[in-house]
Amino acid sequence: MIETERLILRPWQESDADALYKYASDSRVSELALWPTHTSVEMSQWVLREIFIPNIYSFAMVLKSTGEAIGCIGLVPEGMENYAPEACEREVGYWIGHPYWNQGLTSEALMGFMAYCRDSLSLSSLLITTDSRNVASGCVAQKCGFSLIDNFTHDNIPSLAYRIHL
Repeated sequence: MIETERLILRPWQESDADALYKYASDSRVSELALWPTHTSVEMSQWVLREIFIPNIYSFAMVLKSTGEAIGCIGLVPEGMENYAPEACEREVGYWIGHPYWNQGLTSEALMGFMAYCRDSLSLSSLLITTDSRNVASGCVAQKCGFSLIDNFTHDNIPSLAYRIHL
């Protein structure tokens, strides 16, 4: 578990299915995150069981004030990266529900997650890749000290890669 001022970053639980569906069913979120919009609570349950929970480095962003999971941050599973990592480097992915955009919560989560990666996982650097249209995600990366290192195309999508040395 990772704690920040307003958030707790903790492993996903099957009981998070309704909250996951609430935010992952919003196409404004899924389109920029480049994954399918959730169409049912059952789909969210499947994602939890098959993708989030098995990834020990995938954390729910939970608001301290409500206890609700409102987003996700974690390491992209090895071999599934969007950009080739260097030695001792991993790719970070994140998203947050639309009602929480532009409140600094994703940057807060990323700063806490970066400290965890440095102190607990002994990583030397982190990558972030974004769809080039996802300006907000790039701003989060830069606000947290990541530098733009490449414009590239992944699955026919113009993308950007950012890196930070921890």
